[in-house]
Amino acid sequence: MNPDIRKLDLNLLKALDALLDERSVTRAADRLSLTQPAVSGMLNRLRESFDDPLFVRAQRGIVPTLRAEQLATPVKQLLADIEGMLQPQNFDPLTASMTIRIASTDYALRAVVVPFLSALRKKAPNIRVSVQPVDHQELQSQLDRGEIDLALVTPEAITPGLHSIALFDESYVCVMRADHPDALDNTLSLDRFCALDHALVSPSGGGFHGVTDEALEKLGRLRRVTVSVSSFLVLPEILLYSDLIAVVPRRLAIHNVGLTTLEPPVEIPGFRKTLTWHERTHRDAAHRWVRSLMVETVRTGGVFRSGIRP
Repeated sequence: MNPDIRKLDLNLLKALDALLDERSVTRAADRLSLTQPAVSGMLNRLRESFDDPLFVRAQRGIVPTLRAEQLATPVKQLLADIEGMLQPQNFDPLTASMTIRIASTDYALRAVVVPFLSALRKKAPNIRVSVQPVDHQELQSQLDRGEIDLALVTPEAITPGLHSIALFDESYVCVMRADHPDALDNTLSLDRFCALDHALVSPSGGGFHGVTDEALEKLGRLRRVTVSVSSFLVLPEILLYSDLIAVVPRRLAIHNVGLTTLEPPVEIPGFRKTLTWHERTHRDAAHRWVRSLMVETVRTGGVFRSGIRP
């Protein structure tokens, strides 16, 4: 027997399967849409590969040898497995069991992941989600190694070769408690804005300067930042119990009981939130469904419509 699998043609196994079923070279040829001499030639090659006659002539057609009978079940299973590999993937979210790993900023955790999880639990209750902070220095390597599947970042963080889709464009609003003295007029002058004490979210921790300060500097103005925190999650509570104000992304300002929003008296550049992923998961049916759910959840306010294939 020739043990070199590189010399075994898959079509030979298909011919062997047909011969085992049909017990006739003629009927096997018809089934394979080949000529009888072609199938006879394939049988000769099979005999060389397995070092066995495989079939012997009988009164009616051919009968398999013991070796051929031993091969019948594994050959049929192998062909079925290969055919299954070539079929489109079927994905049922209701029964799917897997883990999705998401790298998210503090902002995206609230603006994207929270509504996404609400939708996911209803449609795919057995899918687990692991959320971890974004490490911009390691993002590409983590995606390469499969340590994360999705990342919620700004376009500047996406390296060439990654797939991505824009989720939304974000703008900034000024936030303060609803009974704040400066909330009564529903407007905030630039002078008053600069005079008030501000809280600022510094993701890296400890910073007192952000995009708002850069916008003010272009006007030759400054504001007073007296509190710096590293997380958006604690900011609402700080504002509720003080006269501090803060400039935050608009999506974080909604649904906060006890707080109110005003348009800032200075034009502050917004940003785009983007979903990015690796080529290794790009065509996987389950991952495509998960990405679609996340996109539709944030774009439609929680209503998922099938059809988008990010």
